Amino acid sequence: MLYSGEAFTLEKQGKVLELCFDSKTDKMNVLNRAALAELGEVLPILAKQADADGLMIVSGKSAFIAGADITEFLGYFSAPDAELAKMLDEVNGMFNQLEDLPFPTVSAIVGDAQGGGFEICLATDFRVAATNARVALPEVKLGIMPGWGGSVRLPRLIGVDNAVEWMCTGSVKKAAVALKEGAVDAVVPEEKLKEAALTIIEQCKAGKFDISERRALKKNPLMLSPLEKAMAFESAKGVVGAKAGPHYPSPLTIIATVEAHADLSRDDALPHESKSFVKLAKTDVAESLVGIFLKDQGLKRIIKSYAADANDVSQSAVLGAGIMGGGVAYQSASNGVPIVMKDINQKALDDGLDEASKLLKGQIKRGRMKPEGMADVLNAIQPALSYGEFGGVDLVVEAVVENPKIKQSVLAEVEAQVTDDTIITTNTSTISVDLLSTALKRPENFCGMHFFNPVHRMPLVEVIRAKTSSKTAIATTVAYAKALKKTPIVVNDCPGFLVNRILFAYFSGFDKLIADGGNPHTIDKVMEKFGWPMGPAYLLDVVGLDTGKHAAAVMAEGFPDRMSAGDGSVIDAMYNAKRLGQKNGVGFYRYELDKRGKPKKLPDPDGDAVVKTVQSGQKDFTPEEIIERLMIPMCIETARCVEDNIVDSPAEADMGLVYGVGFPPFRGGALHHVDKLGLAAFCERADQYKSFGPLYEPTEKMREMASQGARFYQTNAGDKS
Repeated sequence: MLYSGEAFTLEKQGKVLELCFDSKTDKMNVLNRAALAELGEVLPILAKQADADGLMIVSGKSAFIAGADITEFLGYFSAPDAELAKMLDEVNGMFNQLEDLPFPTVSAIVGDAQGGGFEICLATDFRVAATNARVALPEVKLGIMPGWGGSVRLPRLIGVDNAVEWMCTGSVKKAAVALKEGAVDAVVPEEKLKEAALTIIEQCKAGKFDISERRALKKNPLMLSPLEKAMAFESAKGVVGAKAGPHYPSPLTIIATVEAHADLSRDDALPHESKSFVKLAKTDVAESLVGIFLKDQGLKRIIKSYAADANDVSQSAVLGAGIMGGGVAYQSASNGVPIVMKDINQKALDDGLDEASKLLKGQIKRGRMKPEGMADVLNAIQPALSYGEFGGVDLVVEAVVENPKIKQSVLAEVEAQVTDDTIITTNTSTISVDLLSTALKRPENFCGMHFFNPVHRMPLVEVIRAKTSSKTAIATTVAYAKALKKTPIVVNDCPGFLVNRILFAYFSGFDKLIADGGNPHTIDKVMEKFGWPMGPAYLLDVVGLDTGKHAAAVMAEGFPDRMSAGDGSVIDAMYNAKRLGQKNGVGFYRYELDKRGKPKKLPDPDGDAVVKTVQSGQKDFTPEEIIERLMIPMCIETARCVEDNIVDSPAEADMGLVYGVGFPPFRGGALHHVDKLGLAAFCERADQYKSFGPLYEPTEKMREMASQGARFYQTNAGDKS
């Protein structure tokens, strides 16, 4: 043994060196400070082994290297620029030493090699991957870019176009794709990974491979003529810029950086990468996106904590075969949980199967599924007009019409058809689960399971705890949501639960702004520029004004001081005018199907005329006023949900908004947004609108926190609450 540490061991077998990364302190291999320090100790030892035939880098875990330790990066992000730049230079120096060793080097990649974990692979001469390997440079998702040579080596290895796509999307590449694009040199079964690495070393010794050519490719400038360079980078800027938008600087910075160092050698190019990395690391966007990442990791730990109390769900059922029921059936069947889809008429079942078929055809068209897979999924959906198959069901999702009496009747009916251990859930967006539980003989087996529409796209599921819900009911529902590849957040019962309660505070602000003379189209443009995927008027059209009217009535009854519309709202006016949004083609906008069969939003004077019926006149508001009048109620209501114990933490509240309604991720969530403004400054802004009533009144707790200089999160990135 040449070296033995907490992370790395180095041994020599014959004339082949094996560097094994197998952290004794972490479940995954992560390039944290301790691991990097050990790598710094190993490299001089390696450099002295001049007689070695080669080096292979292997992992002692199921994944190669998960990447850098982002929690440690936060300290660097907040440190002076020079300190962050120094760290980057030190790691780049080590990776350069690895790349310059006097013998061939091979990375044997198993499982994930992402971020810094793949950058170290790029520094070796060869990369062999197990068939289960996945590689990526996903830093863009954190608002940053590769900082350990990735933006320098990858374009020289696989070409500018491919490298830009890898880095600007952050997409994970399976081994076969990485092989096709030239990022890895071979793909073999995991059990033959070391053998393949040894074979490459032997072939280098035999003169079949020239490592000097490979190294020259990565260390020299990109071989592009001025015309090729102009075409590659200008086209990339156009495509990427259109997709990234103005709020995410990282993708265009990546392109500009690669362009800046395209004509330089490795050693001259790396400082350009480091400079860009430091600049991005200091942005609010990076801080927010890192916070989102850490909150997501925290959610995963919470979800995992329920596993011990969960029952297995090997067979599920959904009641109601509409768009929602069909979506649930598709999601369950396509993720390996067979499902019975029951309705009271055949046409509804046909519609539900058609919905699943449409989604599956979309998967095939996008290359995410083979045609034969469609049959397997559809065969896992069993349509039923009776309860004959419910004796073997582990969990039921009730998804019938949003009416408490009908839901109670159906819930009582299905309870009589299932076993005493079957978990029954209700997919409701507004109806009290405590109220619905009163219809059941075994209310301990009942809870809410609120899917968001469209089911196949929206990542969030609210698991709503009734007062009678058992640990097993909640845990099993959480586990089922996870099996469906959704992110479940457990919340307590109240009108609207978590997401809709907060969303309708936002809509209440919108309604008051309209009543005061605001233009819905202007409001939409301002809020979309703020970062929302769609403004409030457009969102109401997508949700449906009938659904909006029903939910608004529930909110007004539950929170009359804040969410009552008084003499009538713009939602009521649209509903009364039979303008229901996209579902009937007219709402705040008019909709026509485009060439792809998707509804296209168009202005409509008739809709504008309905808006004017709730206004005494029109008024121009500044973008700042529009943003404050909508965001202040949303942020206050989010804080109320935490204070009222509807949700356990600020992090879960913020992630509910990001995953449930598309809150701009680069702003980190409502409470992260308040922290960035500062609670004292936020309360001062809210007080400017105190004449509008309790909707704009910060809670006593918020004012107390403001006076103490407190925050919702302990760190700027919002990783702890």
